[in-house]
Amino acid sequence: MIQEKKQLVTLKGTVVSDAMNKTIVVAVDTFKTHKKYHKKYNSTKKYKVHDENNAYKVGDVVEIVQSRPMSKDKRFSVK
Repeated sequence: MIQEKKQLVTLKGTVVSDAMNKTIVVAVDTFKTHKKYHKKYNSTKKYKVHDENNAYKVGDVVEIVQSRPMSKDKRFSVK
């Protein structure tokens, strides 16, 4: 049986909060298309991301990658 490597989810977004210790909140914008009307619209989702060294501040553009669950909400870390 051939084992396939899983593709890790990689997203790019902007830091919107750095108030927590070793955690930042990243807002990721995506364009979606409405199923019926075919109009494109912007959708924003926020992710809690692990930041080991507290290196990133509000306004920084970061690339995040999926990782093991580190808490109830954190499933991503900074690449």
